[in-house]
Amino acid sequence: MMKDLLAQRVNPDVPSALSGLFPKDDDPRAISFAAGSPNEDLFPVQAMHTAFDTAMINHGAHLFQYQTSQGNADLRDQLARRIGKWGQVQTTRDHVVLTVGGQQALELVAKTLLNPGDEVVVEAPSYVGALAAFDLYAPTYYGVPLQNDGIDLNALEDTLKQHPNIKLLYTVPDYHNPTGITMSVAKRQQLVALANKYDFVILEDSPYRDLGYEHLPLPAVKAFDTEGRVIFVSSMSKILMPGLRTGWMVADGGLLTAILRARQASDLEANNIVHAAIDAYLTANDLDAHVDILKADYQRKCAAMIQSLEDYFPDEATFTRPDGGFFDWVTLPEELDADALLSDTIIPQAHVSYVPSTNFYPDRNVRNGFRLSFTGLAPETIDEGMHRLGDQIKAALHAAKPVV
Repeated sequence: MMKDLLAQRVNPDVPSALSGLFPKDDDPRAISFAAGSPNEDLFPVQAMHTAFDTAMINHGAHLFQYQTSQGNADLRDQLARRIGKWGQVQTTRDHVVLTVGGQQALELVAKTLLNPGDEVVVEAPSYVGALAAFDLYAPTYYGVPLQNDGIDLNALEDTLKQHPNIKLLYTVPDYHNPTGITMSVAKRQQLVALANKYDFVILEDSPYRDLGYEHLPLPAVKAFDTEGRVIFVSSMSKILMPGLRTGWMVADGGLLTAILRARQASDLEANNIVHAAIDAYLTANDLDAHVDILKADYQRKCAAMIQSLEDYFPDEATFTRPDGGFFDWVTLPEELDADALLSDTIIPQAHVSYVPSTNFYPDRNVRNGFRLSFTGLAPETIDEGMHRLGDQIKAALHAAKPVV
């Protein structure tokens, strides 16, 4: 009876794309490659402690008062300068909105743009959190495959021609979640040209853009925006601390006005105490030097992941070779079901977990792949877990294709 009173968007019979991502395994030998967690040993805890003290001393009681729906102006200034330096996006604090993590930014954009049935393009595969945010507004999805240098623009234009009412395209151009792929500069420019031609909005989600192991960040897609139709989203979760729950976006014109209206109806404003502390941290510390420490650590762990894939996985399995970010993507032969393997065999026998590919497709219809995260684990743990996982994949492949 009570279920009949609920909105369709929260129908309990339809699980969220985010539900069940991280299966529980209480075995003491369990190794999880599922959660995209940063290395908490590298969190600048003492510096953030000092920053909170500084914020409270400098701002006094007013720090705890209502502020603005866009968030702390000084932090917005710093973020506008940062994306100008590292992303070539020329903007000001007036176009920056602080959010409760990058996830709130995605949901606010979905709330602002999408009516039930509206047409949305996503990369295939795509970030599961974005799919969860979009799902609430019941869009019609079109998945466009990825190539080694980003979204397949020929397939995208074919989709745009076939479906002229497409309203929104979602992309993770830098060290893509879940595949680790990075979009080339040429494709970024061409993507904006397509958006102008076919009249759609680009939602650029880029929380990993600072974490390139060998290369400086590429110009953001937003850097090529000539008509105010690109919304840039990023986060402090991957380069500072996820518990600060601080995301941010850059938007212009009518899109910005509409997003702020949706934001005011949601929570009025973000957490000024946290944002004043982050501003104090950025003022007193070199964030880029901290990011360099993260990159060195994650590069070492990514190398361990790639080496273990080469050492322990069958030749029939393919995988990406990211040069930044948190993730690697494995594709198995089509006869293997990564979801069933995980629950039926790999967790019970190997005590290893990953996120199956079904979670990253809007139709949940691709079953022979999975995402691996390496950032939160030591290289020796990665090697051990991947050895166990590789043995299980080999056994499953042998059972599916026995040698006669």
